[in-house]
Amino acid sequence: MSARGGKKKTTKLSRSARAGVIFPVGRMMRYLRTGTHKYRIGMGAPVYMAAVIEYLAAEILELAGNAARDNKKGRITPRHIKLAIANDEELNQLLRSVTISNGGVLPRIHPELLSKKRGSRVKVDTQVTVPEKRTSRVKSIKKPSAKRGRGKPGRKPRKNAEHDKEGASSSTTEDGPGDGFTVLSAKSLFLGQKLSLTETEIGKIGSIKVEGIINPTNADIDLKEGIGNALEKAGGREFLEGVKELRKSQGPLDVAAVAVSQASGLAARFVIHCNVPQWGSEKCEDQLEKTVKNCLSAAEEKKLKSVAFPSLPAGRNGFPKQTAAQLILKAISSHFVSATASSLKNIYFVLFDSESIGIYLQEMAKMDAK
Repeated sequence: MSARGGKKKTTKLSRSARAGVIFPVGRMMRYLRTGTHKYRIGMGAPVYMAAVIEYLAAEILELAGNAARDNKKGRITPRHIKLAIANDEELNQLLRSVTISNGGVLPRIHPELLSKKRGSRVKVDTQVTVPEKRTSRVKSIKKPSAKRGRGKPGRKPRKNAEHDKEGASSSTTEDGPGDGFTVLSAKSLFLGQKLSLTETEIGKIGSIKVEGIINPTNADIDLKEGIGNALEKAGGREFLEGVKELRKSQGPLDVAAVAVSQASGLAARFVIHCNVPQWGSEKCEDQLEKTVKNCLSAAEEKKLKSVAFPSLPAGRNGFPKQTAAQLILKAISSHFVSATASSLKNIYFVLFDSESIGIYLQEMAKMDAK
């Protein structure tokens, strides 16, 4: 009878089970105590540490799984973990100095090794060098012909001038964004528009061969930072005076509103200034999509055929790059899906750093998968 009335056996719960985490809390406590004998460690420290590491592991595995799916692989490799960390801004800052075994390196191709028309390097070299040799030969042949036949000096130069004009007009519409801009990827949209991802230096944004350039700015149409500063240096005093007149006529811009000015001194025809919302403000994501659609609508009102989009949320706006890329691509695709017709034929994303390029390449690959 005494044995039957004894205490019932209770199953012991581990500290991890009591805390509701998977990672071992006791082992975290042991690691915290090694080499820290002079410090007092509270009972909640290993629990918090286990929860944080568990969250980081789950986040990295989720992003690595997405990278494996984008590469059409069914198993996560160290390469996918490397790409997942590099494409996330916060994880990249946290684990920048960590070396992942068999993770490889980040994709970084020198612009000179890539062609503008997605051809081979040999074709690009021949396209660049051969016309120069031909022009020099033609000049050397024309000089004696001009001395011999004085009665026919006008016909051939006129034909050549016409050909030069035709070549100049076709180069602006067909050859792409111009020298110093490397096309990394391209995609066709709903109405047949071509969406291209290009790489260049921020100082060359004023020389891009498009009809419209998007300038992310604030309510006062400020040109002190980023794209605005580069456009001011390229356009000079004429461009700055045009922006000042725009400030007086259209006043401070509302959030997501746009204003169009002449692109004096630039290769483009117009500059579309847009007031980009601040990250963390009310409905900032919806406002960013609205900003992109307003820029496209303004370009269509001017009947432009090509537009250059830099990364809209500048550093002062605080948008995470991954979130901004998803919202911008979503807004562009939905705009052309809902539109019946559009004058735009080419849309260029102009990016300046390897992190943004990797993010946009990943997001454009997701668009292709969908």
